[in-house]
Amino acid sequence: MPLFESGGLALAYDEIAGAGRPVILVHGFASNRNENWKRLGWYGAFERKGLRMAAFDARGHGESAKPHDPVEYARDRMVGDVFALMDRLNAPRADLVGYSMGARIVLAAALAQPDRVPMVIAGGIGGRLFDPAPPGNPMADAMEVADPASIAEPLLRSFRQFAEEQGEDRQALAACGRAPYPPFTREMLSGVRVPTLIVAGSRDELAGDPAVLAETIPGARAVTLPGCDHFSAISHGLFKASVFDFLEGKLE
Repeated sequence: MPLFESGGLALAYDEIAGAGRPVILVHGFASNRNENWKRLGWYGAFERKGLRMAAFDARGHGESAKPHDPVEYARDRMVGDVFALMDRLNAPRADLVGYSMGARIVLAAALAQPDRVPMVIAGGIGGRLFDPAPPGNPMADAMEVADPASIAEPLLRSFRQFAEEQGEDRQALAACGRAPYPPFTREMLSGVRVPTLIVAGSRDELAGDPAVLAETIPGARAVTLPGCDHFSAISHGLFKASVFDFLEGKLE
């Protein structure tokens, strides 16, 4: 298992050899590189395309270091992990594909260092990004509660169940959920100046309409995956086709 270092933490990653600048995949909350990407066919798809790809376990997830301090999951540190992997790959620039939590990270990376991020694809995210945050921190609470049956909200219960199925460290996930994240605003995202694709399922209540988000980013495109919710969209064939068409400049 190869590792790279970022901010004093050891993070696990995979690399697939191929042509062109690398594409870095950033998974969602409570997931990991194997579940979000490898098992669902993304590694194989990149291999068949002959494209260079890397995917890593975000801090607090999978086989990477799992600090229990929320400060370790601040957005700038999560974004810094992406650039640290680029450095490990000796890649001055890389295209970024993120899903859900990973989508927020890749958008923030494009704002932070646009000269290193030629293209961004943000999946599992949409217009609800601009909704006010719920009171308290229900996602972190769901990770910490002793009895998952006591979680009333079905979506939160699904995330808790998913985390347990993956054998994730729930205290690390709770710390990640409590990290100080300034909200994204329309004004902030209007500053994204790289080609951007937003993708979400038509039944994804967590993401909302991808077109609403795309409208805030100059020149961004949106794709809606029919019949998909937040969890089923990742493996959808149209998602993969849209990603590769966008990377190859073929998306109409």
